[in-house]
Amino acid sequence: MIITINGKEKCGRIKPMHGVNNVPFTPQDYGDSGLFRKLQEAGIPFSRLHDTGGDWGGAHYVDIANVFPDFNANPDRIENYDFAFTDKLMEEIVKHGMEPFYRLGCSIENLHQIKAYNIYPPEDNLQWARICEGIIRHYTQGWGNGYYYKIRYWEIWNEPDNMPEPMENPMWRGTMEQYFELYETASCYLKKRFPELKIGGYSSCGFYYLSSSDYSESAHSSSRVGYFVEFFHKFLEHITSTEHRAPLDFFSFHSYADIEENVQYAAYARAELDKAGLQATELIFNEWNAGYNMRGTCEDAARIAAMMCALQNTAIDACMYYDAQVGSSYCGLFNPVGRKIFKAYYAFKAFNELYRLQEQAGMSGLDDKIYGLATWNGHEGAALLVNLRGQEENIRLELLQITDEARKQAVLAAVDASHEYEEIEICAESDGTYTFTAAPHGIYLLRY
Repeated sequence: MIITINGKEKCGRIKPMHGVNNVPFTPQDYGDSGLFRKLQEAGIPFSRLHDTGGDWGGAHYVDIANVFPDFNANPDRIENYDFAFTDKLMEEIVKHGMEPFYRLGCSIENLHQIKAYNIYPPEDNLQWARICEGIIRHYTQGWGNGYYYKIRYWEIWNEPDNMPEPMENPMWRGTMEQYFELYETASCYLKKRFPELKIGGYSSCGFYYLSSSDYSESAHSSSRVGYFVEFFHKFLEHITSTEHRAPLDFFSFHSYADIEENVQYAAYARAELDKAGLQATELIFNEWNAGYNMRGTCEDAARIAAMMCALQNTAIDACMYYDAQVGSSYCGLFNPVGRKIFKAYYAFKAFNELYRLQEQAGMSGLDDKIYGLATWNGHEGAALLVNLRGQEENIRLELLQITDEARKQAVLAAVDASHEYEEIEICAESDGTYTFTAAPHGIYLLRY
């Protein structure tokens, strides 16, 4: 298989496709010797804060009900907030080079059938918005002995569309219209107060209805996934209407489907936003996972790397993998037994080499099982190649419009059944190409 990299072909900038949800944040992870350091070494750009600390936000983290326990208290008084644990978490996130992506709202309550706690619509939408204002002031304007952090994205709720029937919804015990009212009130209030920040939402459950993905067929009824799309369109109609116009700096959505489906969903979401007159609205894909049942395997690592490569070439502006909390079943980066690294971690680290160089170069010769992405900034470059096949593949790399000096310095790192992001031999052929054999479900980073 011949793959060509063309340094002269300019394809835009590499986007932050390697963000994550949450972080490993127990005390043993703090400091330079813990897993926080591993995220820093991988250059993780964003940590989205949702389901932080586990069930019910770990009782003390991030969620409105945790940070502001008495909803009826005065949000202008700092003593009514409990920032203790969230402060420590934010300090570690920022210290290790990540930008928090703050979800305003609550964590999912999967056991809401026993009792629902924090998933009800606020009793007073303006009061809720003012509480959010206090949180934003604390973390971006130093209020209440706070911080001056760069936190650009503030997300209003998560998956209010999770179920059509409010009593079955683990995220929103209210109607569609009640969420629209909350979003309208909060987004208008916060955007007026903080015009420099990005206010958006709503962490849509996604667009499975558009395809016949295994996920939508096996896990959800068509009426439920159809509701996701209905909610989306009615939300756009609401916030773009003359009577209820509200800002939407970014639209966020989720999907646990395969690469082809997610590429389709991104195109659909972008087209519908544009059709609604929201061309400036960013598209954020901030919950995805290649399949938690595969975690710890080479296949999981390869699927994650391939997903990031594929989504770079869509309308998506940023991605955030779910999840980087060690105790989460969805955490594919770290093994909770011994708190060691899974191979998937190296997919993020390898992608960061491209993100660091920024300038995407042309790459051709790929197919539906060999994914890739390349960079070249005129002085140095890198190419990420992923073999999704369950068998070996002989690869011949042709480097065009790359300096001779860079060619001579070419090195190849491998993540496969036999290697943990280690340099392996690459053969420089007499015709100027480079050859190597890609192992089944292998990830390869060529630096030149």
